[in-house]
Amino acid sequence: MPIASVLMLIILGAADLPGAIAAGDEAFTRIEYPAAIAVYERALADHPDEPGLLWRLARVYVCAGEVAPDADQEKRFVAAERYARRCVAVDSLNAPGHTWLAGALGYIALTEGVKRKIALSRELLHEAHRALEIDPNDDAAWSIIGSFYRALGNAGWLQRAIAELFLGSVPKGGYEEAESALWNAIRIAPGIMRHHYELGVLYLDMGREEDARAALTTAASLPVLTAIDRPRLAKARTLLEGLPPP
Repeated sequence: MPIASVLMLIILGAADLPGAIAAGDEAFTRIEYPAAIAVYERALADHPDEPGLLWRLARVYVCAGEVAPDADQEKRFVAAERYARRCVAVDSLNAPGHTWLAGALGYIALTEGVKRKIALSRELLHEAHRALEIDPNDDAAWSIIGSFYRALGNAGWLQRAIAELFLGSVPKGGYEEAESALWNAIRIAPGIMRHHYELGVLYLDMGREEDARAALTTAASLPVLTAIDRPRLAKARTLLEGLPPP
């Protein structure tokens, strides 16, 4: 739907909930995040407890935050968290609500201190697993878990031991769990660039260069579906250029 049509829908009130969701989804697919937010939030004014709007708002705010200027990122991730929490409060069995709450928490944790970071990490993992209990085929939840365990794998044993000593238990897991989760995401949604890219970076971390080459080559062949895919594509190509010849 052209942006003018989206704006007209907002002006007219978007009383038709399915129509508003469809219009917002189309704007999201076109990577027109401000338009998608405007449509969803206008519809939410008429349907304040609609889970389908709430999780979509969480998703679009996460995606907008990923490419926002540094000064604007936090408020977008906080907005995503707020909408996701509202979603799961209204409908605790809404898998995307749990998934995008996990996604928002992951980004918020990046700027927090160690103690808060660990607490958010535990909640992130809980929310992603809760999404998968409801919908085992939620590829985004699997991908988030894969990225989470890759980060844990990159934390040295001494760092983890110190964190556990002073801050309590740190979630267990690492590269093996990351690889399994990312392959689950790829099995469910093979056309998503993020899944293959994260797998490729994981294999680089593991020193498995040929596996990294295969994953990154696939990632670089896939379409841009979200705004962050543009810099992700460039990074995949850069990483491939840095690998030794096969």
